[in-house]
Amino acid sequence: MDYISLVGIAVGLSMDAFAVCITNGAVCRRENVTPRFALRMAASFGFFQALMPMVGWLIGKAGESLISSVDHWIALLLLCYLGGKMVYEAVKKMRSGEQEECRAENVSFRTLMALSVATSIDALATGIILPSAVGAYSLTLMLVSVGTIGLITFCIGFAGVFLGKTFGMLIAGKAEILGGVVLVAIGLKIFIEHMFL
Repeated sequence: MDYISLVGIAVGLSMDAFAVCITNGAVCRRENVTPRFALRMAASFGFFQALMPMVGWLIGKAGESLISSVDHWIALLLLCYLGGKMVYEAVKKMRSGEQEECRAENVSFRTLMALSVATSIDALATGIILPSAVGAYSLTLMLVSVGTIGLITFCIGFAGVFLGKTFGMLIAGKAEILGGVVLVAIGLKIFIEHMFL
């Protein structure tokens, strides 16, 4: 197995999740970004980044054209909806003068699942080509590969939440707007890469 390629793929796949973890760490007030909150975020992103390549591998080449034809649309719609909602609610709060304290519980289970799926859509298609990229042709090697991807995403996501915690203190009330813009930008990036590159 080519471990260098595997780590490179894992880091590349985890970058969208990393950006979203930074965003969520920045949106919440410093005292509410706890290790438990970071574990929840990182575990969700790590799980889906590991699950999606496995699903892609199981679907195999037969489903490659179907996946590649819709994955970027799903990511675009989910991330633009969530990001747009964040910006809208932040602007609404600023106009009304409302200063609602952000708590870890504000990232609902449904929102976390949507973010996890949206940022791991690329990993679904990657699962189809992963065996040839890292030489993981058996089920055991494939499980090691997706486990490595999940673990690297978990570690990077966990660190991202605390980076966001520090970054969020620097931008105070504008963090939620910036976070929404980042989510929309990630959705657009995924869409543009699939459509034009």
